[in-house]
Parts: sequence; structure tokens; C-alpha cells
Amino acid sequence: VQLQASGGGLVQPGGSLRLSCVASGRILSLASMGWYRQAPGKQRDLVALITTGGTINYLDSLKDRFTISRDNAKNTLYLQMNSLKPEDTAVYYCNARDWGSVNFWGQGTLVTVSS
Repeated sequence: VQLQASGGGLVQPGGSLRLSCVASGRILSLASMGWYRQAPGKQRDLVALITTGGTINYLDSLKDRFTISRDNAKNTLYLQMNSLKPEDTAVYYCNARDWGSVNFWGQGTLVTVSS
């Protein structure tokens, strides 16, 4: 499975961004896809996850501002991020996990929230 993430950039506090992740390869083997983020000097944390069955989980502190979605016809995962804060600054990684719990990672896209 290959994952290609895009959509990061510089945005002012209060602004919005939409990240995209295009999946290719053995997509039918996937159990879930999601977004993680890693700020400088910190561990990589789950942001949001969507399972093949449509179950969605968010980091509690983000669920009011971030929305994960997918377009199965385009093999694309999205993360809509609204009301961005400086503490949202991080590298955002697209993740996919197959039914054998093997993880696949995209290359990461940098989101910088700053005035």
C-alpha cells in the first residue's frame, strides 16, 4: 500500500486547511485509515481514524474542529481542519492499517499555524 499525502502549508490562527491522502496498491486489504501528527520533540499521536466499516474515532480535544472523511471512488482520505491553532503545528501523517495490523505510512505533510 502506498500513501501520498498533500495539503499542508502555512495558515494563520483561525484558518482552515484540508489534507488529502491518496492510497494505491492493495487497498482492499485495509481495515482502517487515519491521520496522525507529530510536533517537534513530541511523539506521534492519533488525530482521527476511520475504519472500513465507517466507524470514526477522534482525539477528543480535536473532534470539534477536525473532520475525517473518505472518498472510496477516489481512494482518498481527507482531514478538514478548522479554527486552527498554533499548537496544531506539526507534521501530519497519513496511515493505513491492514487486517494483519501492518501499518503503512505516507511521507508526511507539514502544517504550520502562525501569524
